[in-house]
Amino acid sequence: MTQTAAPADTGAADPSPGAAAPAGTLPPADTLTPAQAFDALYAFAAPALLRQAYLLTGRRELARESVERAFQLAWQRWPEVAVDRDPAGWVRAAAYEYAMSPWHRLRLRHRVPEPPPAALDDRRLLNVLTGLPPAYRRTLLLHDGLGLGLPETAAETEASTPAAANRLLYARATIAARLPELAEKDELQKRLEELGGTERLRTALKPAVVRTGGERRARHWTRAAVALTVLVIGSTAFTLHRAPDHYEAPQAPATTVPGVPPRSGPAPLSVQDLQLRAKLNGMFGEGPQRLLPQPR
Repeated sequence: MTQTAAPADTGAADPSPGAAAPAGTLPPADTLTPAQAFDALYAFAAPALLRQAYLLTGRRELARESVERAFQLAWQRWPEVAVDRDPAGWVRAAAYEYAMSPWHRLRLRHRVPEPPPAALDDRRLLNVLTGLPPAYRRTLLLHDGLGLGLPETAAETEASTPAAANRLLYARATIAARLPELAEKDELQKRLEELGGTERLRTALKPAVVRTGGERRARHWTRAAVALTVLVIGSTAFTLHRAPDHYEAPQAPATTVPGVPPRSGPAPLSVQDLQLRAKLNGMFGEGPQRLLPQPR
């Protein structure tokens, strides 16, 4: 997972949908316990991150699930996240990866369309965004929506700077072709902010519940890994026990011996043979009748 540094100017407010609040709003990390630091990060980044996930996916429930899973993963790896230069960026990268996973297409609940936004302009913009390829959509949101620089956007999307620039140009051209009023970057950024804010998205879980869910998920995965390890060891031991311990030469195929007729079964009985067998079966099988000849 790519970890990116926060923008240098963290003191100024960013009006974009994923903008971070001023750095002074977060208490010093060295004065908090891990749980308190996590709760502060959740309250600080979750609302904006939920709006970003909605712009990426166009689905409210998937956006909430992505944010919750990202924070659960962050709590599982809190020693790594706590010392990262940009903890909010770490969680953002995790949420984006989960939200844009292609495996969601196989889930039945995500095959049912959700109600679109109420405003016609919002529906049109959301349709254009979700019609973009995932990598292009993510690049556009990071650069034009959040205001990240092109190198930072390329690093977070794990692409080269020229590739990120080409994706950004393609996404802007696609939006401008279908929505000419959003051809300007400032107007597009404003509309992204409005689209993310009009949905009134809220995280369903509290920080303590997210931490508990992350711990429960980690325990389940640990137990599953232990069970799989035991199953593999048991299968290996059973195979070693049942496997032959010496070499057995395979049986050579049969060959025809010259001059010896092939073995075959008796030929089918003819009509005369069947009549004779019936006659013999009808005669006496025991007694003096079989021993004394009868004159004719």
